[in-house]
Amino acid sequence: MTARYWAPHALLPGGPARGVSFAIDDGRFTAVTTGTAPGEATRLPGVVLPGFADAHSHAFHRALRGRTHDRGGTFWSWRDRMYAVAARLDPDSYRALARAAFAERALAGVTAVGEFHYLHHGPDGRPYTDPNAMGHALAAAADEAGIRLTLLDTCYLTADVDGRPVEGVQRRFSDGTVDAWAARVAALRDGPGLRIGVAAHSVRAVPRAALRTVAAVAAGRAGGAAPVHVHLSEQPAENAACLAVHGLTPTGLLAAEGLLGPATTAVHATHLSSADVAVLGGSGTTACLCPTTEADLADGLGPSRALRDAGCPLALGGDQHAVGDPFADARGLEMHERLASGERGRFTPPALLDALTAHRALGRPDAGRLEPGAHADLVAVRLDTPRTAGTDPAQILLAASGADVDTVVVGGRVVVTGGRHVLGDVGRLLQEAIVPLWEDP
Repeated sequence: MTARYWAPHALLPGGPARGVSFAIDDGRFTAVTTGTAPGEATRLPGVVLPGFADAHSHAFHRALRGRTHDRGGTFWSWRDRMYAVAARLDPDSYRALARAAFAERALAGVTAVGEFHYLHHGPDGRPYTDPNAMGHALAAAADEAGIRLTLLDTCYLTADVDGRPVEGVQRRFSDGTVDAWAARVAALRDGPGLRIGVAAHSVRAVPRAALRTVAAVAAGRAGGAAPVHVHLSEQPAENAACLAVHGLTPTGLLAAEGLLGPATTAVHATHLSSADVAVLGGSGTTACLCPTTEADLADGLGPSRALRDAGCPLALGGDQHAVGDPFADARGLEMHERLASGERGRFTPPALLDALTAHRALGRPDAGRLEPGAHADLVAVRLDTPRTAGTDPAQILLAASGADVDTVVVGGRVVVTGGRHVLGDVGRLLQEAIVPLWEDP
């Protein structure tokens, strides 16, 4: 049965439009037209945008929000707090936390998530009876939250570039060898709403000899090449260690081992040389910026405009769910460039929307556009809230927040209506999932 919607404004591939009707059948748009609202159409408020893609997520980091600001420090001291949470999760608690975290993302307009998944095994590093129990928990959580998931199963083998073995909670992350990782990943299958991708955690955690295997696993997935993601140059210490061991920057190392290219997304890409930027752009590698996380962790301001100008498609990620608002990440892309350059308008509103809807980085190039044939994902944002009243619909990303989202449709299914998720009280779900993780054992 065909579903029909109408909105007074929409951001279409050709630009802003008024009075837009959407026909949806079998999870895809079959028609997008302008004109008077059909009588049987459901009327949406405000302006309709394509569904957002969170191209880089660590769902379990949601438990850290509002918990790590009392001691100052650096990324490395924050990591100790993150490890403490990672040590306490099991498949059931992981599923509950991820379900609530993904539902929160849906409330803010996210229709697909790229989950950078490295919390694989039990607390002592031994596999669960089902070696992919934690990945299956994430897939179930996304399904319950009503979003599509690209599960980026992550190779993590060493503690640093010098090859030191993993220790402590890092044992949960490691399969021991790259071949054991590849064998476990081979058992994962795509499904409705689920795409399997792969990731190399970083040049710190994946030895040089294993990088080509990660690339080969991605290229050899049944059904075509899978997306491959990697943390890149988030911290200067990573660059210094890589230069000391390999005589190459992390970008140079990935290029030498065949891990860059159009199927690859480099996450953060913060501390790059001009030569690194040229290599990434020349290879067509996507750069995924995570502005709210990079600000929260004091990572630095990445060269996002230089990357775009060099040829890198851009994507955005919520990463550690420090804010949980994709509008803030889209604004952050522009605001960080303003702070670095002293100029406004480094990214136009359409360019910000393109980065916010980069489903291609998740292996789904047929999503992120309001046009016939695309996945029927849409986000209706109100234009009458205290934040958005008086806003030009074409500039909504520079004014709205996730709280202004009224309706979210994912593949034709209504997941959010009237600002409420189908799961009900998402705040309560988050509270129930997070508080026990901080209680004394």
